[in-house]
Amino acid sequence: MMTGYLLDVKGGRLDLPPFISWDLKRTGTVPCDSFEGECPWDGGLDPRLEEGCRLILEEDGARRFTGVLDECRLTWDGRGGILLVSGRGMAALLLDNEAQGRDYQVATLEDILREHVTPYGIQAAGKGNLPAVPGFSVATGSSQWQVLYSFVRYHGGVEPRFDVYGKLWVGGGETGRRLELDCRAGPIAVTWQDRRYGVCSEILVQDRWSLEPQRVTNEKFTAQGGRRRKVYTMPGKSAYEAMRYSGQYQLDRSYEERFRLEVTLPGSWFCEPGDQLSINLEKPRVTGSWKVLETRAVLDGKGSRVKLTLGR
Repeated sequence: MMTGYLLDVKGGRLDLPPFISWDLKRTGTVPCDSFEGECPWDGGLDPRLEEGCRLILEEDGARRFTGVLDECRLTWDGRGGILLVSGRGMAALLLDNEAQGRDYQVATLEDILREHVTPYGIQAAGKGNLPAVPGFSVATGSSQWQVLYSFVRYHGGVEPRFDVYGKLWVGGGETGRRLELDCRAGPIAVTWQDRRYGVCSEILVQDRWSLEPQRVTNEKFTAQGGRRRKVYTMPGKSAYEAMRYSGQYQLDRSYEERFRLEVTLPGSWFCEPGDQLSINLEKPRVTGSWKVLETRAVLDGKGSRVKLTLGR
C-alpha cells in the first residue's frame, strides 16, 4: 500500500489517504525522479494543500520518494472526491535554478556544494574525496545541476545521485546492492536493444583559448564500422588532463547508451537505481551483469508492475 504526506516550509504535515493509483519513476539522477498518484479525498479545499511544498511517499512503511510538490488537483465526479498529486525528486531544485557565470581559480567540492547546492535546501549525505579543479568555470545560465554534474562527473569520475530520502551522494560510500534476476521472478516482458545510432567513434575536445585539441577514439566501435565524431569546446581555460578526461568521459558515456535491457515484473517494487543485477533469462536468452538505470512502478486498472531499465 502506497501512502504519502505533504510538508510545508515550517514542517507542518498533511497526511494523505492511501493511493488508489500511482506512477513512480526512480532514476536517482537526471531525468529526475517523478511521481503522480490519485487518492480519495473528502477534505475539501484544505488550506494545507496550498501550503505544501514537499511530497513524501512510503510503501508499507518503507520510504519510496522524497521530492518537490509540483501539483495538487481536486476533482469531484461520480467516484466522489479525487485528489491528484504530482512531484519531482530533489534534483528538480538544481534543474530549475540557473547559475551566475563565475571562474574559480581553484574549485573544491565544498565550494561547489556551498555555492550551488546547499542554498536550495539540499543535504549532501556522502562526500567523496574528489580532487580540487584549477580553472573551473561556470557558464551564465547553466543549471545548478549542470555545475554540480560537470565538477563531480567530468573531473572526479563520480556520478551524483539522490536517494529516496532526497539526500545527495557524491561518492561518499553509497553503493548499490548485488541482486539476481532469473525466470523465477516471472517477467511479463523483456526487451533487448543495441542502439548504435548514439554511439561516438571519436571525440575532439578543444579549448577556446590556447591548448591544441585533444582527440580520443573508441577503437572497438571504429573497428565495427562505427563513424560518428563530436566536437566539444570546454568553458574557460582548461588543463590538458581535464580536456582528456572530459573527452574520454563523453566517449564512454555515449557507448554506455548503446545497450539497453528492459524487464517488466509483477509487483510494485524490486530494486533501486545503482543496483547491480546478475541476469539469467531464457526468452530472450540474456545473461551477464547489468546496472539498474531506472525503475518505474505503476498501479492502475491492470494491477501493479515495475519496469526496470538496465544498462551494462
